[in-house]
Amino acid sequence: MSQPLNNLSDTPRDAGLHTADVITEPMDQPVFSGSERSALKFAVSPAQREFLLKEQFYRRKVTILRSMLLVLFLALWELGAQTGAINDFIFSSPSRIARCFLTMAEGGTIFFHIGITLFETLLSFLLVVFLGLLCSLLLWMSKSFSDVMEPYLVALNSLPKSALAPLLIVWLGNNMKTIIVAAVSVAVFGSIMTLFTSFRQTDPEKIKLIYSLGGKRKDVLSKVLLPSSVPIIISNMKVNIGLCLVGVIIGEFLAANAGLGYLIIYGQQTFRMDQVVMSIVILCLVSAVLYQGITLLEKKIQH
Repeated sequence: MSQPLNNLSDTPRDAGLHTADVITEPMDQPVFSGSERSALKFAVSPAQREFLLKEQFYRRKVTILRSMLLVLFLALWELGAQTGAINDFIFSSPSRIARCFLTMAEGGTIFFHIGITLFETLLSFLLVVFLGLLCSLLLWMSKSFSDVMEPYLVALNSLPKSALAPLLIVWLGNNMKTIIVAAVSVAVFGSIMTLFTSFRQTDPEKIKLIYSLGGKRKDVLSKVLLPSSVPIIISNMKVNIGLCLVGVIIGEFLAANAGLGYLIIYGQQTFRMDQVVMSIVILCLVSAVLYQGITLLEKKIQH
């Protein structure tokens, strides 16, 4: 009959092991090297591998179809202009747009106008994000204030912003400030209403839990309200970046001497349709790049 262990000296400590190690470590646990653990971490089953391959194939198929559709559209556009099916003076053509771009790129003129529009768009976007968050937080913090301001926000959001442009020119002058204010006015009121609605729909049980644990309003804000609203904030930013670009172009139509909106108006007045269509194409590309930038930010935050 085996004798019980009376003291720690009877344990296998002399062999270089602690008592806790002997008790808690399973004896039959396999030992893997670092590379083997890494391989096991990223190992996938055959079903998972098949699913991933199908997803990869689908994404490639979508990319190829998008590219083919764009190439087909450009080819038909160019063919119609070359054969006279469409009037290339009015509708332009891909080759004429390319020549117009290269001509303006030689002296750097087109890049100057693109830079002006980008600067105005990004500045107005940052202002919209800041003002949207600030005002929506103020509305969330005071129920009476939100009840008073709600009808005014609805009215300002539904007001056609192009109707404000003549007033902005009179009030602020024919300068960049007018363009920035016009762009901010297009997006900020909808942003405030969207974020405030998201804040108001935050789980009340989580807020009660913070207060029951002795937390303050700043703890609710930092630990519940803002973290739970990150998806809505990012989605709102995706919408606002496009709206700010629209607002900038509206402002440049009326109060600018540089920018892509100015090029469109100037080209229309001088019947340079190649310049007009080129500016519209560049606007589409700028909008896509800005949207992808917000999408990359979203992926970075999620990971």
